[in-house]
Amino acid sequence: MQTANYLVYQGENAYKSAGGTAGLSVDVILFPIDTIKTRLQSTEGFRRSGAFRRIYSGIGSVAVGSVPGAALFFGTYEFTKNVSKRYVDGRCLPLVHMAAASSGELMACLARVPTEIVKQRSQATLSPSWDVFRKVIKTEGLTGFYRGYWSTVVREIPFSLLQFPLWEYLKNTWSSRIKKPLEPWQSAICGAVAGSISSYLTTPIDVAKTRIMLADKNDSVSRGNVIYAIRSVYHQGGIKGLYAGAIPRTIWIAIGGAIFLGVYDFVLQQLRDKKTTKQA
Repeated sequence: MQTANYLVYQGENAYKSAGGTAGLSVDVILFPIDTIKTRLQSTEGFRRSGAFRRIYSGIGSVAVGSVPGAALFFGTYEFTKNVSKRYVDGRCLPLVHMAAASSGELMACLARVPTEIVKQRSQATLSPSWDVFRKVIKTEGLTGFYRGYWSTVVREIPFSLLQFPLWEYLKNTWSSRIKKPLEPWQSAICGAVAGSISSYLTTPIDVAKTRIMLADKNDSVSRGNVIYAIRSVYHQGGIKGLYAGAIPRTIWIAIGGAIFLGVYDFVLQQLRDKKTTKQA
């Protein structure tokens, strides 16, 4: 069996390993920028949420949830993409990438949302991750860890619908021009461009998601209605409020896209080479 077919049907662990490694690398390296973004978007504002103090508050939850979230995304993304490509022609590839990205996000959010809840509350309150975890269990139960699930999905799917088709398009265009597969650093540049554009355009949804996750249990925003949250933010701060944290978010995801997608392609390439060597 050829390596490509082997990866589709037997080697999903390769995609999961590559995705998990890439996800953990990005989340740990860029955590301070994510903290600044969260504090800028919080209802209390940047200074009252901690400003630059305890910039790594909440990193424990990231260490726990980053790998499974990224692994679930890329395992689902690559499997859906590779299987779907068998049944469509080249003109429909952007739709294939959109469907694969959406499927990946639905799965990834199962692992990502609980850790995102703990991480963002820890970032905004300066509380240790374990204390936040226990408070959620005590006051909201297990369902509290999935408050904001659909708002996260609503944020992630439009983001991925923009980012991944754009990433694939940039890679394919660049590869066709140089007439050879891209190196991981070239894939990283494509990831940075795709990530920065996608992140800026979806910032208002990210602000709404942050407000939903940080809201007090009795606050109407905590119900998870994204449209209501966006209206609430707009009423309080106008367009400026909807784009709170846009600059650190764009920088964070541009750098993150470069590292995430560059590391992903590098690790995947190494795993493919290893499989090919074993089969030779």
